[in-house]
Amino acid sequence: MTNQAQANGDASLWATYELALEGPSSGNPFEDVSLQATFRQKDRVVRVSGFYDGQGKYKVRFLPHVTGTWTYETRSNVPALDGVSGSFAVGAAKPGHHGPVRVSNRHHFRHADGTRYINIGTTAYVWNLQGDAMEEETLRTLKDAPFTKIRMCVFPKHYRYNQNEPDRYPFPVIKTGSSEWTGSFRGEFGWEFDFSRFEPDYFQHLEKRINQLAEIGVEADLIIFHPYDRWGFSRMTAEQDDRYLKYLVARLAAFPNVWWSMANEYDLMPSKTMADWDRFIHVVSDNDPYGHLLGVHNCFAFYDHNHPRITHASIQRSGANQSALWREKYGKPVSIDECCYEGDIAELWGNISGQKMVRRFWDGTVNGGYVTHGETYYNDEENLWWAKGGTLTGESVARIAFLRRILEEGPDEGLDPVKSTGAYRTTVAGGLDNVVLAQLFQPTPGEEDWPRVQAWFATAGQPHRYYLSYLGENQPSEFAVATPPGEKYSATLIDTWEMTEKTLSDCVERGDVLHFSPKPYQALLFRRVDGE
Repeated sequence: MTNQAQANGDASLWATYELALEGPSSGNPFEDVSLQATFRQKDRVVRVSGFYDGQGKYKVRFLPHVTGTWTYETRSNVPALDGVSGSFAVGAAKPGHHGPVRVSNRHHFRHADGTRYINIGTTAYVWNLQGDAMEEETLRTLKDAPFTKIRMCVFPKHYRYNQNEPDRYPFPVIKTGSSEWTGSFRGEFGWEFDFSRFEPDYFQHLEKRINQLAEIGVEADLIIFHPYDRWGFSRMTAEQDDRYLKYLVARLAAFPNVWWSMANEYDLMPSKTMADWDRFIHVVSDNDPYGHLLGVHNCFAFYDHNHPRITHASIQRSGANQSALWREKYGKPVSIDECCYEGDIAELWGNISGQKMVRRFWDGTVNGGYVTHGETYYNDEENLWWAKGGTLTGESVARIAFLRRILEEGPDEGLDPVKSTGAYRTTVAGGLDNVVLAQLFQPTPGEEDWPRVQAWFATAGQPHRYYLSYLGENQPSEFAVATPPGEKYSATLIDTWEMTEKTLSDCVERGDVLHFSPKPYQALLFRRVDGE
């Protein structure tokens, strides 16, 4: 043993910096040994927890957010790990390293260095537990796909099409049990684990995959708990839960592309109370010095996204057009992380068409939200993307890529709903049953003197610069331009399914009427052409 720390290489901005130390391996180091480190630069102080990585190795990880010289010093109840100190220089960020994603402009996202981040997610719950061949195939698929985030579980998943066992487990196995899907994820399946210890190679493998996601520009939205469980991981005691959370955060908080999803469908875990979920949120956020994004996903009832430590509303609903309402209710970014799945399996949520998936992406976009994709087409190998990753076969992916290009070419601030449209006013009122007629048609404050033009369709953009209207399943042949008076805009007709754009006019003004062939799933884009 030595009172020195071995670094994992030169330090650079927004890259995980790791210090390795040698310490005791006897007893139960996961419970018996405490290790913390303090990193300092002038008046900047970052305190992190270390962790045991097996075979007498202890590690401390740090995510530099400022260049220059930093110092560190450890604290531990073990002399060999206590008082280890040193310094290192943090260089400039390497290409593609932009830091963690943060909330920006209240309802949008941006990397820590200011680079814009567009949240276009997909779901492959346990792609990281399918063996190297299929996991590498998933990474190749993601590299060519439009997605900037993937929702994935820390723990394995028990469900239909998920009867294969992983190559490794997060805790030492005491007794193996049944892998059979009997139509329920409740009950006892005969598995037993030693929850007082972790299996470091399980988490090392997870870290490898998270790093590979970062290399292709994909955020890892990590699902920390979920109810689909035959192993007992969803039914641990409070002490075991907290130990797991602290270990997970100590290992992963210094990874720049990590988000914390406290649960997938938190409300399907009856063994956890609302007080438990509040405690989990605090344990994670208290131990994460970098403030990664944190959300709680629902099945039925929403979690209270007004919780001060929740950064964004992670929502399961098919009505992505309600994003405008949820933005107003929570004052945070809205991520529709489950809007059903393009596919053909029997479950109600798993067989929407590609057209319906694309529509939900556009509905979310023009209502100021973000939408997550999923795919559940059956195959004989039962390798469904939603569960295991692999390859994508659906029709929506190319159309989502088309939407991503449009968004990338749009305002850097993101798109916010235009509040004067009939669609917006109806949505925030809570639907047609709650609409007050006088409020539906009265001018928006500040627009009382504008020439009257009725704008029906949901529209998002940035004032006086850019407006994107989506017509959905409607198929009008004409459209009244509702841009601000005295300003000139180009008008482009977008076919969101055929992925085409057609210039209707190089210059239109408020009150002009555009004519075009009627067809569902079209959009209109107005860009200002006369300056601001």
